[in-house]
Amino acid sequence: MAQVPATPKKQRILLRLRAALFGPDSALPHVTAASEAAALALRNRPLPQQRRQTVTFLIPLVGPGPVKDWSAVTDRLQTTLQSLLDQDDPNWRAVICCQDRPPLPDDPRITHLPYTDPTPGNDKWRKLAALCAHLPEMSLPCGYVMSFDADDLLRQGTVREMLTQQAPGGYLVQTGFVMDHASGTYALAGPPTPVFPLRKPFWKLCGSCAALTHDPLQPESAPFLATMMAHEHRMFPFLAALAGRRLTALKRPSVLYILNHGENFGARRGRVGFKTRFVKRFRITNRAILDQIAAEFPRI
Repeated sequence: MAQVPATPKKQRILLRLRAALFGPDSALPHVTAASEAAALALRNRPLPQQRRQTVTFLIPLVGPGPVKDWSAVTDRLQTTLQSLLDQDDPNWRAVICCQDRPPLPDDPRITHLPYTDPTPGNDKWRKLAALCAHLPEMSLPCGYVMSFDADDLLRQGTVREMLTQQAPGGYLVQTGFVMDHASGTYALAGPPTPVFPLRKPFWKLCGSCAALTHDPLQPESAPFLATMMAHEHRMFPFLAALAGRRLTALKRPSVLYILNHGENFGARRGRVGFKTRFVKRFRITNRAILDQIAAEFPRI
């Protein structure tokens, strides 16, 4: 299962416009991807009115076969999970999908979903599909679901922000930090500004960028999440809006994305170079911001 190509931007605009002006049924004949059809099916359902009670993180983990150092991979996963354990709101769950069960903290909120598909090649999107298919078995209340890479870190207080603010459709990480592990330098990703007109928002750089409302009582929800996560993360805001789940920007830089640590998924696809240049261009030198990063993310 390969990553599903993105819909061209012009087509996205027209599809959203048709859905907004004439309704989902009018837009359905114009879809070109399963994700768009699933979004329109979910759009026909009202936004849940009940309180969002939990945040569920879906974490696909590369198996030991394709990597050079499995222990380094599992060590980085431990740091990622520590960023969840450090949250001051305990109402979260994490499911790690992998062929082999990695070492996991002794916490009932963290579980392993065995992955047994023998198909060779990149299995990240098949694992995300398996994680979404597993959602109905988790007995979750209404809440948010977020795909999260096994080497990214969540900022302290982010779960509390989500569950306190109760954004109807979900959240988008507009601002976040990017670290070049090889050089030890950090950059701030965020929307362009007059001072930084070429800066990119975090959700265009990293897949750990969107938490969507998920109501287990709506059978269209999990299939929509599965088809959405089959795309690159640049499609997430469009598909959420098409589904009637417009995303609200989190107020703070909420995720730390780490590059060049040796086993990056992007490096295996040859797609890290421009991000390394991004860190160089937008490097953070302000000591107060660097101290804040050190205080609100686990030690790397």
